Amino acid sequence: MAACASKGGCPSDYVALSIAVVSMISLLLKVTLPYLIHKIPRPKGSSFWLVAIQVIASFNLLLSIIALNFLKFRKRHWWRSCYLWAVWIEGPLGFGLLLSCRITQIFQLYYIFVKRRLPPIRSYIFLSLILLPWIASAAFIHIRKPLNYRCHMGTVWIIPVMGLHALYVVSLIAFTGAVRHVEFRFHELKDLWRGILVSAASIGIWVAAYVMNEVREDISWLEIASRFLLLVMTSVLVLAFFSFSISQPLISLMSLRKKDHKEYKTMSQALGIHDSGILLQREPISIIDPNEPLDKLLLNRRFRQSFMEFADSCLAGESVHFYDEVQQFDKIPIQDPVRRIYMARHIIEKYIAAGAPMEVNISHRIRQEILSTNDLSHTNLFKNTLGELMQLMKLNLAKDYWSSIYFMKLKDEVSMRTVDHELEHASGWNFSPRLSSVHCSDDPFQHEHSPRYSACHSHDSKLQ
Repeated sequence: MAACASKGGCPSDYVALSIAVVSMISLLLKVTLPYLIHKIPRPKGSSFWLVAIQVIASFNLLLSIIALNFLKFRKRHWWRSCYLWAVWIEGPLGFGLLLSCRITQIFQLYYIFVKRRLPPIRSYIFLSLILLPWIASAAFIHIRKPLNYRCHMGTVWIIPVMGLHALYVVSLIAFTGAVRHVEFRFHELKDLWRGILVSAASIGIWVAAYVMNEVREDISWLEIASRFLLLVMTSVLVLAFFSFSISQPLISLMSLRKKDHKEYKTMSQALGIHDSGILLQREPISIIDPNEPLDKLLLNRRFRQSFMEFADSCLAGESVHFYDEVQQFDKIPIQDPVRRIYMARHIIEKYIAAGAPMEVNISHRIRQEILSTNDLSHTNLFKNTLGELMQLMKLNLAKDYWSSIYFMKLKDEVSMRTVDHELEHASGWNFSPRLSSVHCSDDPFQHEHSPRYSACHSHDSKLQ
């Protein structure tokens, strides 16, 4: 035991290493499966790269712990340097980067849901600023070189280093406390508290492991146990800390679909907006008049769906999709600002922000009005944008739509459904898939020689 305690290779080391590898694979699957299974387009902007950076930081943290416990360090190889793994990869590129990403996400949530506006500073700038203390600390330690041959530092150094770790956890708690009253709908607050819990527990275990390694180096089993706990706790940390809900709430629901047994293809469905699903076959029928204004026609869901399909076929469907989602935004009561903010943020990230997946063609002035708004739940947030896009649709799409096959199909469908509807009212027959309430004696589809007819006939005679 004494040999493997100092050189490694104990059975517990292999168990801990296996757990670390499994956690890496699990984290990778957790990140990629929603995109692979549900064919979700990759989001752009901070909602994607903050998640990607968290995954990289998690891998760095795990690799640093593995390297510090299982790698033999040699001065002639820079990649086997104590300061590379114990200082830089574990600190600024590992735990520090992981906590900084989460603080950046909470900073966004605070401004969006508490201040009801977009953050005044870009995410990558804020992340760089709060990562500076880690970089400065790592550079200072690298210059002073306090690590011994086992890559451990003395008590004089470990206290401020662990204090820096704890400071970021306290910052995480402070930001979480600022948003705790918000009624989040996608488990954001739960994920925040879980991240705080596991990160605080990790710091406690890391301090305990350091004390066991430094104070009682003569006890072999204590060194083996501390090494095992250190790696296992880090594996738990990277899995429990990761979450989609804060930056990509819709994807977080898709990853939980097996648990919830619900399918959410759009943000409006996930938010429970009434009448936001697929167009039903038995919705009210109205005649489409090409002479009516386009903005009035688009209020008809059947027409809007047909017009959207036509626009998509022309590779110009962004404006119609935007109009449709703004209609869902307007359905949310003004007394429910949280849901309105969710929907507004979704629309901005999908249609308004520069480089958005379905960026709409609007003027710079209108775009900046939305991005710099003081109230994301305001009723007129997208009013000017709709005005500009409506003019574009009238000039471009509308003229071609009336002569397209999509309008012909819609016209035929409305005509057929109108005829069926009139026949149903004239004859009193029910064409719905429900069971008919017509008496057997009046049913023209019943025959005299049918056994079912005789049974129904005798039942009618008894009633008479």
